[in-house]
Amino acid sequence: MVIKKSFLTILLILAVVSASAFAQNAPYVAGESMEYEGTYSKLVLRGIEVAALKFSVEKRENSQNLLIKTEAESEGGILKLFNFKFYQRIESLVDGSTFDVLRTEKRDEQGDRIRDSIAEFDLENKKVSYVETDPNDPSRRPHTVASPLETTTHDLVTGLYQLRHMPLAVGKTFEISVSDSGLVYKVPVIVTARERKKSILGKKWCFRVEPQVFGENRLIERDGDMTIWITDDKSRIPIRANINTSIGKIVVKLKKLSYGNDRTAVAK
Repeated sequence: MVIKKSFLTILLILAVVSASAFAQNAPYVAGESMEYEGTYSKLVLRGIEVAALKFSVEKRENSQNLLIKTEAESEGGILKLFNFKFYQRIESLVDGSTFDVLRTEKRDEQGDRIRDSIAEFDLENKKVSYVETDPNDPSRRPHTVASPLETTTHDLVTGLYQLRHMPLAVGKTFEISVSDSGLVYKVPVIVTARERKKSILGKKWCFRVEPQVFGENRLIERDGDMTIWITDDKSRIPIRANINTSIGKIVVKLKKLSYGNDRTAVAK
């Protein structure tokens, strides 16, 4: 379903940027957690709550590696209006020294359809191997894909942390390599403006960033556009995102931010 894929993509990209939001010298910090809420609008429908995202970063025991956990789940209006339920959980294992993604495990539920998958990033041999199985039908032959890695490549939940380290400025253009379902995509990212936005953190000056995820041979092969607002400060926190397609508009807003200690911001 297009609304589901579009929404999950923007949520995951938000998670990507958010995972690096708090630390000045490292892209991920154990103990951080973020929560977003997504609403849907089209014609007479305005601001219908449709889904939520939760993610956290934790350090693996007895290891320098980090585990980034992301959950996206349907809720509210999408269940009533479209009679559609989805849930996606992604666990990304990241090298705590180089911040390269090593392994991605995913559970994808769309109604009665369930798929489990594992992507292994073989950095030495420069390839990613993807295996997808159907837990409802263990006898079904696994779906496999393998692709070469030409440059540093991330999964959907680790890809855009690079923005944290890049000198964002109006007019800047970057390209990030992202692997999803065993395929590898080049994602151009354009910084188009600097604007002030209201959020749970107050009114913040933000960079308006536009990842080019829509179009032929891209993450979402249909017409549309995506915009993310990232605070113009050392934290670089993504506070809002808009996605527009022919099926309507989805707005994603930061609802809760936790630094892994007593400092927590919650939408009122």
